[in-house]
Amino acid sequence: MKKAVMYGAGNIGRGFIGELFSLSGYSVSFIDVNMEIIGALNERGEYVVEVLSNDNNEEVLVKNVCGVNGMDADAVSTAIAECDVMATAVGVNILPRIVGNIANGLKLRWKNGNKTPLNIIICENMIDADKFLAESVKNLLDDDEKKLFDELIGTVEASIGRMVPIQTPEMTKNDILRVCVEPFCNLIVDKDGFKGEIPAIENMSAFAPFRLYIERKLFLHNMGHSLTAYLGNLKGYEYIWQAIEDTEIEVMAMRAMCESALALSIRYDVPFKTLYEHVEDLLFRFTNKKLGDTVFRVGRDLNRKLSPEDRIVGAIHSCLDAGVKPYALYAAYAAAMHFEADDVSKMPVEEVMTNISKLDKNSEEYKEILEFVDVLEKGNGISGMIKLLKSKMDATK
Repeated sequence: MKKAVMYGAGNIGRGFIGELFSLSGYSVSFIDVNMEIIGALNERGEYVVEVLSNDNNEEVLVKNVCGVNGMDADAVSTAIAECDVMATAVGVNILPRIVGNIANGLKLRWKNGNKTPLNIIICENMIDADKFLAESVKNLLDDDEKKLFDELIGTVEASIGRMVPIQTPEMTKNDILRVCVEPFCNLIVDKDGFKGEIPAIENMSAFAPFRLYIERKLFLHNMGHSLTAYLGNLKGYEYIWQAIEDTEIEVMAMRAMCESALALSIRYDVPFKTLYEHVEDLLFRFTNKKLGDTVFRVGRDLNRKLSPEDRIVGAIHSCLDAGVKPYALYAAYAAAMHFEADDVSKMPVEEVMTNISKLDKNSEEYKEILEFVDVLEKGNGISGMIKLLKSKMDATK
């Protein structure tokens, strides 16, 4: 049986990529530092993924799995040395911490005479994750090993579209391995990142050029999801599905996502209709009540989500580069500053804009955002932002 390594046994690792590996006929070794999860994987060799929708639920049994202690360097190296395909889903902040183990695994692989190509599918919300991982690993290799890396190792960016919420006790049913997910299960990857033959993975589609799909995920899906959370927070909603069913929030989310979609259409010369249909599908997926996805989970971590290349500020820059006025995205930024579940919201707005988002005080976007911030600070809420948005749109006609 072919072997796959899934570095990261969290919700995406178990609830998406690991499942696809297993369905594709691979035995799957999960590497993680959570020893409770690792122990359960080794004890049972299988786990359940429950697919939730508003209409019905479906259970998928993921078989032929085991766990590897992420703190056991020898065990990790052996797993990487022997596998046929590999993926990471550890989170942007953890990715730098695992490059040493990956480098050691590759060294052992080549020392053992395994010169078959190995493709590493990088499932992180990070632009240029392929370049980051390749450069970080190669920094730990000698010159001969670097040549082998360039020849044999594919670093493949992926667009992770499946939504996996925080797992509640009701979802897990007191089973540490059980994970609940939405029905969407398509894995889009960078065709140009592979070395050798592209592995046959269930529901995986390879495209090139890939930058469009990374930005589509970040500037449409992640941005729209986060904006729904920030606007939902303003109205006191607990769940994403509650927020998106609010007409004002749906209008604002749709407007911001369409601004971003128009920019992507212009910059990558793709039909707007195709991107608009994706926006409509995303808004429908946000209504999934059974996921129980919370406003808090989706909106937290403003330090990352308001960074220059991430979902909101990155989408603003994408629009400006394409000549699209991102008024709803300016409103999105203002709403994020009122997300009180995060310490960043307690900082002065100007400090966040300059130090975290790296916005120029003399720029158009800086001044426009402050106008929407002022609307919220005066207590005029989402309706006030919609009124300002309409006035700005009318002024451009």
